[in-house]
Amino acid sequence: MTYLDYQATTPLAPEAFDAMLPWLRDQHANPHSPHRAGRAAKAAVEVARAQVAALLPAGGRVMFTSGATEALNWAIKGVGGATVTQATEHAAVLDTVAASGRANVVLAVDRGGRVAPDAVAAAVRETGARLVAVMLVNNEIGTIQPVAEIAAAVRPLGALLLCDAVQGYGRIAIPDACDMIAISAHKIYGPKGIGALWVRDGVSLTPLLHGGDQEGGRSGTLSPALCAGFGAAAALAKTRMAEDAAQAARLFDLARARLSGWTLNGPDEQRWPGNLSVRRDGLDVARLMSDVRDVAFSAGSACASGSGRTSHVLRAIGLSDAQARATIRVGFGRYTTEDKLLAALDRLAAAADAQKVAA
Repeated sequence: MTYLDYQATTPLAPEAFDAMLPWLRDQHANPHSPHRAGRAAKAAVEVARAQVAALLPAGGRVMFTSGATEALNWAIKGVGGATVTQATEHAAVLDTVAASGRANVVLAVDRGGRVAPDAVAAAVRETGARLVAVMLVNNEIGTIQPVAEIAAAVRPLGALLLCDAVQGYGRIAIPDACDMIAISAHKIYGPKGIGALWVRDGVSLTPLLHGGDQEGGRSGTLSPALCAGFGAAAALAKTRMAEDAAQAARLFDLARARLSGWTLNGPDEQRWPGNLSVRRDGLDVARLMSDVRDVAFSAGSACASGSGRTSHVLRAIGLSDAQARATIRVGFGRYTTEDKLLAALDRLAAAADAQKVAA
């Protein structure tokens, strides 16, 4: 199997696995217990917290969660009031905003998937919204949003800015102007089942989960193993950020050249290059997946697969339902080799050509 679905999840880094193993095999103490073993587990959690925080702005606190979905739910529900967001956000934002029943605003984006900072500011003025939610890197088409500019536009208006940085954390710099940042371990070569919400000092949130208040606003027993794996993955991403970005850019250029007859979705620039969303008129993506079963790629966001709906992101940038259904997303990163990527793309292209011939 050639794995080309890095936006859905990344392989577990060996360094993260090694950091987790002792806490899975040998050390089972609750990190919230006061005895010696518990204090040792707590120390491992705090080391991981510092490693995760090293890729985030200063002047805030990292609180571990079960994943970015919980972090986003906590931030949106914990602030209260209306929210201004934009149409290509992840479902964890859009569905949470919709479920609130408040006078929220979902702004349109341009053909590249970007929202205009002045439009965000205007919506905040009109609604008196307390929160703006804008993702850093889009999970389906790789668009990098102007988060710093949006934060600068809405801060004088008294609104907080929540950034879904799941696809950007560990890959590009996180803007300092954010008030809350949601991240996830399994998108940076860490384990599944753990994420975090970074909250700027002075920002208070109503708890989403009630109980032991282990994280100072978030209740639930932490897993030292998951925390250690997250921390190790973050530390590795910090040292490899430039190298990983160069690898993704090189592979993106090779992939674009190999699929030169396909149409790129999203912008040519201001995008994360490890994400390639392309379409080909008339392509039957379900058949393509069946024909090329030893290549793992996506028909869009993995979070919406099986829903039967076309991608809300592709619709938001102006694609028709037919164009959206003819789209594939190829994701690559740290462990993708050039030869395997090109061989896989050749197989996908050949299978797509065979569909055209058969038609």
